[in-house]
Amino acid sequence: MKVVVCTKQTPSTTATFTVNNGVVSWDDPGGKPNVVNPWDEYAIEEAIRLKENHGAEAAIALTAGGESADDVLKTALAMGCTEAIRVEDAGFAGSGSRGTANILAAAIKKTGADIAFFGKQAIDGDTGLTPVMAARALGWTPLTYVSAIKSVSDDSITVERQIETGTQTVTAPLPVVISVVKEINEPRYPSFMGIRKASRATIPVWSAADLDIEGAYGPGSAKVDWSEITQPPSRDTVVEFISGDSAEEIAAALATKLFEEKVI
Repeated sequence: MKVVVCTKQTPSTTATFTVNNGVVSWDDPGGKPNVVNPWDEYAIEEAIRLKENHGAEAAIALTAGGESADDVLKTALAMGCTEAIRVEDAGFAGSGSRGTANILAAAIKKTGADIAFFGKQAIDGDTGLTPVMAARALGWTPLTYVSAIKSVSDDSITVERQIETGTQTVTAPLPVVISVVKEINEPRYPSFMGIRKASRATIPVWSAADLDIEGAYGPGSAKVDWSEITQPPSRDTVVEFISGDSAEEIAAALATKLFEEKVI
């Protein structure tokens, strides 16, 4: 059994951006460096655990992006992944979720993996579409919103999924694509020795010529138009403190105020 985990480099959740003439200034995130997509940290941890606890042959970190994306792969290596691969090609630019899924599916297939992990979604595009689209491109079973792996064998896996009414236990034959939620584990911190080893790692890069990509990619594959982005309008706000001699008096004054403002 071989495991691959797809990760993405995203802006920090504390980064600030400006919008000028409909374009986001990605090169100036308010001094905050780009990071591993937070949802992917749980996917990376679970891939490593499958190697440690269930005898997976390898835990391979995979990303699509430019040279700066090596940073997230080295973080995955420092955490405990055994290999890392980056896919990059000039023709990949502007792919969107659909094109990215086709690219990643081809790379996953080339690794020979039986299980592909994804985070629930990426915090930049925030669509959550790529894992299911990649499963579709691969022809594998998608297991989404996974909060626990109950058991795994050479030919099947049983997982717990979060659904609106509770949890659901599902068994599926391998190969599968799994997208995880944060309840699945607590991601480890990279060890000092892991960081040193990862810093010396050479990341192989696969181009379109190295992959047998089925389906569209590049600008023609994108179904969402991001050609213009605008900031929400600023609002003037006023804060009013309600005081009183008791909690009951304060609550009554608050209720009266809410009625007056037609909030309730």
